[in-house]
Amino acid sequence: MIAVKTYTMKELADRFQELAPLAYACSWDNPGLITGSYDKEIKRIAIALDATEDVIDEAISAEADLLLTHHPLVFKAVSKINDGNSLGRRLMKLIKADICCYAMHTNFDAAPGCMADIVADIMGVEKKEPLEPVEGFENESFGIGFVGELPEPMYPNVLADHIKKKFNLPFVLYYAGDGSTCADHGKRLPFLRKVKRVAVCPGSGRGMVSEAIKKGAEAFITGDMGHHDGIDAVDEGIALIDAGHYGLERVFTGFMADYIRKNELGETVLIRGADFPAQAVIDKSYAEGGFLKYREDSLKEQREPLF
Repeated sequence: MIAVKTYTMKELADRFQELAPLAYACSWDNPGLITGSYDKEIKRIAIALDATEDVIDEAISAEADLLLTHHPLVFKAVSKINDGNSLGRRLMKLIKADICCYAMHTNFDAAPGCMADIVADIMGVEKKEPLEPVEGFENESFGIGFVGELPEPMYPNVLADHIKKKFNLPFVLYYAGDGSTCADHGKRLPFLRKVKRVAVCPGSGRGMVSEAIKKGAEAFITGDMGHHDGIDAVDEGIALIDAGHYGLERVFTGFMADYIRKNELGETVLIRGADFPAQAVIDKSYAEGGFLKYREDSLKEQREPLF
C-alpha cells in the first residue's frame, strides 16, 4: 500500500502563500491562520466561502482537519470568546474540534491566476489592467478586480443576463436608466446603450465606481451596491450590475478544491459553494407587464448566443 503524503498546517500555509502571498492582502484584511496549530497534521479539508455555523457543523461531522475559507472568520480584535454570540460560538466549536481555520481573502483576490483571472476567463473578457493594483511590488500589473473588454458590445440588460447564466445565479440587479446623462458630454444617452469596456470587482465594489469611471469603463460589475450607488452611477454615465457579494466570489471554492486535488495536498471532504445566501421574491405580473415590455426591444437585437 502506497503511503499518502500528509502536510502540517504550516506546510499547507506555505503552499497557499505560494499561490496567494499574504503580502498582497489589503491593510484592513485578516487572512491566514485564524484558529488552530501550525503543527497539526492535515488530512481532510473542508472548503467554503464563509465559516458559518452550518458550515462549521458540517466540517465537524465530516471530521475535517482544516476549514479553508475565502472570508476570514475574524476581521477585528475579539475581546471575549463565549457562547453568547455567533462569532464566539463558531470560534469555540472550531477550537474544541481541533479544526484549523485558514482564510485566503484579498490576497487571493489580487494574486495573479486567482480571483480576477478566474472571473475574467469565465466572463470571456480580455483583461487590460487591474482595477485596484497592488502597490509596493515591482510588477503592479495585478490587483483586485480588473478592467477589460467584452468580445462584442452589448446592452447592459443582456450583459446582466450573461453574468447570471455564466455564474449560475438566481438573480442579478442592474442599473442602466432610461437614458442617462453622460458626464463627459452633458447629453442624453440612448436607452440602454451598448457597452464594451467593463470594470469588474468580485465581492464588494462599493466605493470603487469612481475608479471604474476613471479607467474608462462603460459598465461596472460587482456586488453590495445600494440604491444610491446605482442611480448615481447611471447619472455619471456608467451602467452598474450588482451580482451580489457572493455572486462572483463563489468561484473560490471550486478553484481551491481543484488546486488541492491537483497538488495532492489533502482529501477534500466538504465543498460549500453552490448555495446562494440571498433569496428574492419576484412579482411575475410586474415582470410580464408594461414596464419590462418596454425593455424587450433592446433584447431583440441580441437573441443569438453572445460567446
